[in-house]
Amino acid sequence: MPEPTRVEKDSMGPMTVPAHALWGASTQRAVENFPVSGYRFGRRFIRALGLIKQSAAEINLEMGLLPERTARAIIAAAQEVIDGRLDDHFVLDIFQTGSGTSTNMNANEVIANRAIQVLGGAPGSREVHPNDHVNVQQSSNDVIPTAIHVAVAEALVADLVPAANRLHAELAKKAAAFDAIVKIGRTHLQDATPIRLGQEFSGYAAQIALAEQRARQAVRALRELPIGGTAVGTGINAHPEFGRRMAERLAKKTGIEFAEAGDHFEAQHAKDAVVEASGHVRTIAVSLTKIANDLRWLASGPRCGIGEIRLPATQPGSSIMPGKVNPVMCEMVLQAAAWAIGADATVAFAAATLGTFDLHAGMPVMAHPLLEAIRILSRAMTIFAERCVAGIEADEKRCAELVEQSLAMCTSLAPVIGYDRAAEIAKKAHATGRTVRQVCLDDKVLPPDQLARLLDPGAMTRPSADRVGSGGG
Repeated sequence: MPEPTRVEKDSMGPMTVPAHALWGASTQRAVENFPVSGYRFGRRFIRALGLIKQSAAEINLEMGLLPERTARAIIAAAQEVIDGRLDDHFVLDIFQTGSGTSTNMNANEVIANRAIQVLGGAPGSREVHPNDHVNVQQSSNDVIPTAIHVAVAEALVADLVPAANRLHAELAKKAAAFDAIVKIGRTHLQDATPIRLGQEFSGYAAQIALAEQRARQAVRALRELPIGGTAVGTGINAHPEFGRRMAERLAKKTGIEFAEAGDHFEAQHAKDAVVEASGHVRTIAVSLTKIANDLRWLASGPRCGIGEIRLPATQPGSSIMPGKVNPVMCEMVLQAAAWAIGADATVAFAAATLGTFDLHAGMPVMAHPLLEAIRILSRAMTIFAERCVAGIEADEKRCAELVEQSLAMCTSLAPVIGYDRAAEIAKKAHATGRTVRQVCLDDKVLPPDQLARLLDPGAMTRPSADRVGSGGG
């Protein structure tokens, strides 16, 4: 049976829409114009639109610009958008009009028609008008960038910061647990002087602590909201206090310290704040790449690799090699980070090339990948913390064996016997297959008790006033 339909109208004329739909003619035109990718704005962005439309209706009621009955219905309908009850009616593709006008009208029409239902009417009756009522004192050109700031800031605070804290906690636990385990350091993928496994993990933990700070810096970058600038930043058709009051209300609803843009022309014509926020997210992705890559290398083997740590076995690793287990949780993080770095490239390119004169025409394609990057990294960090980092074990025997075999042990001899003599010992050890300690004992380079003090691996992992000389390289 054909799907029931109804006819809605906009400034371009009538359009047939599904009878169940809360969207109207403008949205339906965009549905038909942009069947590109199937990607739609997600929960965070739709929630932000609901917050904006609800706040605007509240202020418009206070200013006497909307009848109370109409305003109350809009406020109630917008609450359903905020709560996620109307997500199925936000149907537009990300690849659409560059200002996001189609999505702004999607929100206006859904809220208008739901408000009509709240009042007991039928969708399409225009008793509540998407432009004349829901969009009062607003333009797509200030609503959409404001929604980006609100959605991204909320995602950072609610998702990325807690995920970073969770991962940091697990890495810090391992740093403490592994603090006494001495292993060989590696620079240039070659043996270097000893380091404690806990020291390596403390570095990873510090990276994620800084990632949490960067997420908060990204929120601060998004603090100024464009709302109130309307079409081109001049504030035409808006009260001079509207932007300030909107920012204050959105701050109260979200708990984030939003403020009206200091300069509405910068806020609407450019997207530098979004680029900055995306850059912080990219940096976090780079940090995760370093950590996940190091961990899979340290766990390589289990017999023919480095093998200084053991990662939790989470699933079979091969369809042909029985018993093989791969570092799949590290690989998951690496792929999530790669996705986020690519998302930042999209944001930067769009910001640099699609803003012309008094409007930026690339906002949807900036908002979607940034929000997805935050969502994906947040999930990846949480899963990584729980299913990988929490279960990491150290192979202390393997760590000790590799330290003793390292030619870099001769570094602590240099302040006593000189760099050149120490280098000769290292080369001789390498050529003969002996350890530095064995060569020194065999050649009676130093008394055994002094040699034991100098070649104590644990002492090499901290600075000492009585061991001062050339460092490693």
